[in-house]
Amino acid sequence: MKCGLIIPSWIPEEIFSSKTAGSQINYWQPLGTLYVAASLLKAGHDVKFLNGAFMAHDEIMESLSAYGPDIVGIYSTTFGWNKAVFTASEIRKKLKKVFITVGGPYPVALQEKCLNDSADIDAVVTGEGEITMVELMSRLADGKSLAGVEGVAYRDETGIRKNPLRPLITDVDSIPFPARELLGDAMDYIPPPATYKRRPVAVVMTARGCNRRCIFCFQIDKERKYGIRYRSVENVMQEIELCLKQGYREIKFIDDTLASDYDRAMEIAMEIKRRRLDFTWFTSACVHQVDQPLLQAFKEAGCWAILFGAESGVQRNLNTIRKGITLDQTRNAVKTAKKVGLTVYTPFLFGLPGQTYEDGLKTIEFACELNPDIANFHALTPFPGTELYDNLDKYGSMSDDLSDFTYQGAAFVPYTMSREEVTRLRQLAFKKFYSRPGYIFRKVLALRSINDIKAVLKGAKSMFWLWVKNDVFHRSTS
Repeated sequence: MKCGLIIPSWIPEEIFSSKTAGSQINYWQPLGTLYVAASLLKAGHDVKFLNGAFMAHDEIMESLSAYGPDIVGIYSTTFGWNKAVFTASEIRKKLKKVFITVGGPYPVALQEKCLNDSADIDAVVTGEGEITMVELMSRLADGKSLAGVEGVAYRDETGIRKNPLRPLITDVDSIPFPARELLGDAMDYIPPPATYKRRPVAVVMTARGCNRRCIFCFQIDKERKYGIRYRSVENVMQEIELCLKQGYREIKFIDDTLASDYDRAMEIAMEIKRRRLDFTWFTSACVHQVDQPLLQAFKEAGCWAILFGAESGVQRNLNTIRKGITLDQTRNAVKTAKKVGLTVYTPFLFGLPGQTYEDGLKTIEFACELNPDIANFHALTPFPGTELYDNLDKYGSMSDDLSDFTYQGAAFVPYTMSREEVTRLRQLAFKKFYSRPGYIFRKVLALRSINDIKAVLKGAKSMFWLWVKNDVFHRSTS
């Protein structure tokens, strides 16, 4: 059978402020979709991937019509749901008999709602899609009902039906590597400026799941029954070596934390070094899971940057979101990473439950105290399926405009702050952190490449607008 996998068309200005998009824009390799594609290809199906990050809606429709798929799978985040519904309706007009299914974080969390939102959508994949999509397509090929297919909610002549959830995949080594050959030009897929050294950049996940319980984090395994499902080190190495053969020169590891198993993280670093693999890499880790020997091993294996989720400069706020770290642990991790020569990236959140405007100001002070190489300041977002979303009345209020669900718009406002204060804190944080003379001087001295210069120029343009306009991050209330 022929399957078209689609990410609906979008443009950066729909997510980022037009004044700062140049320094924030990123195009990630969509690993979830590529994993599903790989499983379908392995099962003998034909797959075409159409990415709306680089294609206008009309181009997608024209290409899809020419392809003539039997089934279409549409990926959707919360922000992209309205676009997914529109895309499904347009596909139905052109390809009346095609089977349309949706997947991604938003459909996984709100299955029945998604089917009720659009009569054009035939089914929702409710969890990990690799096995489910293969079984779903096998049923369709044989002309059989979807009854009993685990991990599917669907509609039939009697209405909406919801099958049992499919158990998560425990043998993650059994999953085929992402079908990156479907991406087109790998050079199109780049992280934000200043967060990569070499191109093209591949995205790799060495484990699935998280055993932590931050209230804002979406996990398919809500009850944490499965914990973290690790790929073997050898399996990870095989994918890295395949990426290098495909021409990738840098890898961004997107595990929630690469250091959740200290010994395994050390083994990965040592194995990369032992095999003399020529690539640079960027990773994330929790601040209480790293020490100097591990970070030094990362550095010697080609890691150039690490992200620590600092989130807040107020311990009470960290406790509320169940982050499970202390301010001193963040201080120590940042200091140690900088000591071994890693570039340090620390994101922070405004609009945390119970956070006051004064707490936000303290967080800005904490960011400046840490003095990481890169800091980002987001608005907390209550994505469906998270503890925050499921217990909203306990924590604050939520926007009913899905376009706010991007970490940029203030989709959530705690009882202790106003929407305007959240957006004001974001702008103030960027201005104060990136306008410090010492920081600017250090960045100028660190310029080493054309890429560094371009990143600084884009950042300077963003800073100009942050100082000139007082409402760069303001979004109209729906």
